[in-house]
Amino acid sequence: MQANTQHGPDPEGVGSEPDLEPGILDSQTSPNADPNEQEAGSAQHPAAAAGDPRADSAHDFLCDVLDQMQMNVSVRRRRPRKDSAADEIRLEIIGRDAGRVIGKKGQVLAALQYLVNRVINRPSNPHRHVVLDAEGYRERRENSLAQMAKRLGTQAVEEGKIITFEPMSPRDRRVVHLALAGFPDVVTKSDGEGEDRRVRIIPVRK
Repeated sequence: MQANTQHGPDPEGVGSEPDLEPGILDSQTSPNADPNEQEAGSAQHPAAAAGDPRADSAHDFLCDVLDQMQMNVSVRRRRPRKDSAADEIRLEIIGRDAGRVIGKKGQVLAALQYLVNRVINRPSNPHRHVVLDAEGYRERRENSLAQMAKRLGTQAVEEGKIITFEPMSPRDRRVVHLALAGFPDVVTKSDGEGEDRRVRIIPVRK
């Protein structure tokens, strides 16, 4: 008989700081940012010169919100990850108040991401996903979640147990599915509805 074990993602994430420079498209400093902390190399990347009005709108709206919040930060546009849609809009928040922007367990960052997505995805426009990060927090967290998924995949195979995660956001579920897509002897499946939707790691009987 297979046991069913629940696991939740590590909310804090671990790992080294990712190198931001190769993926940067452009940056803008909030009026509240300390000019002594502005980083060199913030000039617009040639790739951004071609123009992307919706990405520009997302970028400018986020800067305005952060300014109203009186956050001492800057915002950079980054290229989509290789495993993401080509038209995904990625914005990176950096600076002294980045930790405040992240909030407890990433709740403030998630709320800002939801807000920016709602603003740029009007009913008349094709949907484009906006991803916000702050000082590499989300990237570290997703890397940590992928590593945990692989560890639990090994555990599921060794113990012959179905392992079920706590409810996750769609993006976190996608991280788990991608991490275990080529993993031997397990399959992943999402079950549940709405906010109760969760991922199950199921060992494959030989």
